[in-house]
Amino acid sequence: MSVNYVSTRDLNKQEITASQAILKGLADDGGLFVPTSIPKLEVPIEKLAEMTYQQVAYEVLKLFLSDFTEEELKHCINSAYDSKFDTEEIAPLVYADGAYYLELFHGATIAFKDMALSILPHLMITSARKNNIKNDIVILTATSGDTGKAALAGFADVEGTRIVVFYPKNGVSAIQERQMVTQKGDNTHVVGIKGNFDQAQTGVKQMFNDKALAAELDAAGFQFSSANSINIGRLVPQIAYYVYAYSKLLAEEKITSGQEINVVVPTGNFGNILAAYYAKNMGLPIAKLVCASNENKVLYDFFTTGEYDKNRDFILTNSPSMDILISSNLERLIYHIAGNDAAKNADLMESLKATGKYQITDDMRAKLDSFYGNYASELETGMTIKDLYDETGYIIDTHTGVAASVYNKYKKETGDDKVTVIASTASPFKFTRAVMGAIDSAYEQEEDFVLVDKLSELGKVAVPNAIEEIRSAPVRHDTVVEVEDMCAEVKRFLGI
Repeated sequence: MSVNYVSTRDLNKQEITASQAILKGLADDGGLFVPTSIPKLEVPIEKLAEMTYQQVAYEVLKLFLSDFTEEELKHCINSAYDSKFDTEEIAPLVYADGAYYLELFHGATIAFKDMALSILPHLMITSARKNNIKNDIVILTATSGDTGKAALAGFADVEGTRIVVFYPKNGVSAIQERQMVTQKGDNTHVVGIKGNFDQAQTGVKQMFNDKALAAELDAAGFQFSSANSINIGRLVPQIAYYVYAYSKLLAEEKITSGQEINVVVPTGNFGNILAAYYAKNMGLPIAKLVCASNENKVLYDFFTTGEYDKNRDFILTNSPSMDILISSNLERLIYHIAGNDAAKNADLMESLKATGKYQITDDMRAKLDSFYGNYASELETGMTIKDLYDETGYIIDTHTGVAASVYNKYKKETGDDKVTVIASTASPFKFTRAVMGAIDSAYEQEEDFVLVDKLSELGKVAVPNAIEEIRSAPVRHDTVVEVEDMCAEVKRFLGI
């Protein structure tokens, strides 16, 4: 069955292919591309349990990317999930204190974004060839910390592409920033902005929607695309690791075939948990989708009240990839629970733009019954990291700490003891100061790379190559601009 894509705001439901959606990134009307239908898994779970990560990924991706040939898709998958990952499993499951942690941080930049951004450049170049694109593709991305480095690593020196990454200058961890500003590649450009992530994301969306800018780029031989999770080529590969996690639990006889599990996801831009929602709708036996927020608890409030309201103070936390007030991917869920009604979705998104908030209907809220939302304070997150280490010796990062804290609240509140997978979205080495400070406040006085070595010693794990290589790497990107100068900086980099 062929799966095409439509914009969440297109009243005419004009369909395009997967490769066309990947190339565009964002729809011309500002909407996000969604599949015309969510396909069902074709291979029995028992069969998937016998497969490698690459094989499971193929069985998932072929259903969503139906205009790719088998040869094209397998080439993209095998080029992505290779020795860049430090484990053959790609995404191992680790049991600790009553839950299975799905470690999504074994790629080149030690964060879950590698799981999709390792394959996106290959999907994009293949899509360009399929659609006879002659322009260079300019990847334009806003990051709250992890997407930026993972996208830079994926696209560095990829022929026919340029990449520009904007990040909040004072809104990422020291390790995250150093990973980005030391990035090699003549086609890469990293820019700090004097603002927060939401401002960076809004600036990028404005450039995507600027028709005059698009014409100017085209005349110079360029066109924009996105590596953010608004790109369907980012979202679809994320579905695969939930299917893989279930298949591994089955293979290891931790569950029986068809047994429901719960999934807990630390959530900012909503892409990672939306991928789990799609996996559930493909037939994967997921009972509850636990949406874990930090103190920027806009999603917790949404699931509690049915109102999405970004009109609040923006809080900088120790889980910066979740410091987000506009969860872009939530629009895809809104579209689905509105009955795939583009007009209804467009009205709500217009309300968000005009007033900073919107309220969904009771009928729509009823379709969110598989979700549970809660949040963890900075104190609760730190305590969870410390308690887990003290009890098991297992060390998690701050984002995973938010998820584990919220899962503990969920269990206490509901008594639900189903087998649970927690998405572990970043290596603790990416947030050494916050993680080590949570384990013992005495560590807060130490220098970042001293903490790296102490974390390695405490956790009995080797320092990842992604950290080793930036210890002495020179800074290659030091541009910082005002929010209103983002577009001018892109033009300067492209020589327009």
